[in-house]
Amino acid sequence: MDVKNPVIEAIKTRRSVRQFTSEPVSDDALNQILGSAVWAPSGRNNQPWKFAVIQDPGLKESLAGLTHSRSIIQRAPVCIGVFLDHSRVYDRTKDVQAIGACIQNMLLTIHSLGLGGVWLGEILKNKEKVGELLGLGGDFELMAVVAFGHPAKRSGSGERDPLEKAVLLRR
Repeated sequence: MDVKNPVIEAIKTRRSVRQFTSEPVSDDALNQILGSAVWAPSGRNNQPWKFAVIQDPGLKESLAGLTHSRSIIQRAPVCIGVFLDHSRVYDRTKDVQAIGACIQNMLLTIHSLGLGGVWLGEILKNKEKVGELLGLGGDFELMAVVAFGHPAKRSGSGERDPLEKAVLLRR
C-alpha cells in the first residue's frame, strides 16, 4: 500500500536549483527557513550553527569571487553562510553532522515554500577568506553556503540507486 506522506514527498521531489528569477524572497519566508534550520537535531542540544544572511549585491559579488559557483551566488536573491560555532562544539563529528541536518532542514523548507535552493560546498576551499570577508572571528568555520530564491526553472526527476546497492546488512 503506497500511502502519501508529505515529508517523504518533499524529500523525494526536492532538487538543487541553480537559476533564479530576480523576484525577492520575503522576510517571512527567510525567517521560516532560518527557523526550520535551528530545529535540526544536535548532540546535547548544543545547536552549533550560526548564519550569515547575505543579500547585498556588492557583498554577494565579493563572495562569488571565492568560488567556481560564481554565477549562482551572483543571481541568488539570498545566500546564507552556515557556520560551525567552535565555542559550542563538544564533538566535532557530531556537530558537523548536526550542521548537515540543519542545512537539509533549510533545503526542505525552501522547497516546501515553492522556492528553489542549492547547497554549495566548493567554496569551502576559501572558508578562511569568506570569514574575513564577512568580518567574522576565528570561532566561526564555514560549512556551506545555501543559495536560494524563486526558481527560474525546475529541475527534472532525480535518480537513486536501488536500496539493494545501498544496504550493507539487514538481519
